[in-house]
Amino acid sequence: MSAVELKSPPGAGGLYLKAAIGMTPLAGKRKKELPDTVLTLAPKPADVAKLAGFCRVTEHTMLDTLPPIYFNVLAFPLHMALLTSDGFPFPVIGLVHIENKIVQHRPLHVSEAIGLSVSARDLRPHAKGRQFDVITEARVGDEVVATAASTYLRRGGGGEERAGEGDAPGVDFAALPAIATWSLPGDLGRRYAAVSGDRNPIHMHSLSAKAFGFPTAIAHGMWSKARALAAIDNRLPDAFTVNVSFKRPILLPSRVSFGVAEREDGMDFTIRNAKKGTPHLDGSTYNA
Repeated sequence: MSAVELKSPPGAGGLYLKAAIGMTPLAGKRKKELPDTVLTLAPKPADVAKLAGFCRVTEHTMLDTLPPIYFNVLAFPLHMALLTSDGFPFPVIGLVHIENKIVQHRPLHVSEAIGLSVSARDLRPHAKGRQFDVITEARVGDEVVATAASTYLRRGGGGEERAGEGDAPGVDFAALPAIATWSLPGDLGRRYAAVSGDRNPIHMHSLSAKAFGFPTAIAHGMWSKARALAAIDNRLPDAFTVNVSFKRPILLPSRVSFGVAEREDGMDFTIRNAKKGTPHLDGSTYNA
């Protein structure tokens, strides 16, 4: 793969303009394969003020270590730059984020300069279309401290999925005991967008969400993962893996329940509609 190093994150305005153009004939011809480019961002510490805003929205306790998904948030501009790059096989608007896996080898400290790299890999069939992974790697010096794999689905022309993909086997997420109920405000999408940079119109307002087939704005999938991890943060070891599958979107405003149960080697957790029990997120942690 060829590496392209960026000294600073690309601007959100230009990226979303490219995303919009990607829905028109001006986008040009799309390639059939994923790019072999690795985008890297020069190491720098997290902005403490922005981190505090993220912790407020996701209800993480502000500590001297970063929330587990925060390095992936810092890499979001690189994700957008990659997904809107010339010839990318699919337009970014319309991609569905279906799964996310994070491996934390050790906690990341707020003061550490974190280098980031992002690439797209493993284009493969899905029952409802085609899927691929956006891989994020966080480094401190030469040490890989955390990785993430965000799996995206492009609907249409489904094929046979590989064995072993999808939910954790043998887990009845619907049966997990609910330990909390959360009331999510109608502006949650805008609040998370302000601290994450993900300003997809489906999250911003009911009017823009309706243009994409949703009755109202929906919560970010990664907000739901961050909020779930905040709820169990004091039970997580320093090194662990956490996998989640994003299910039905959370229509805002909403009330959701959070359920969790411990296993010998980790935890299983779920976010569901508080009234109907509709699943929004199912996840599992695995101790290293």
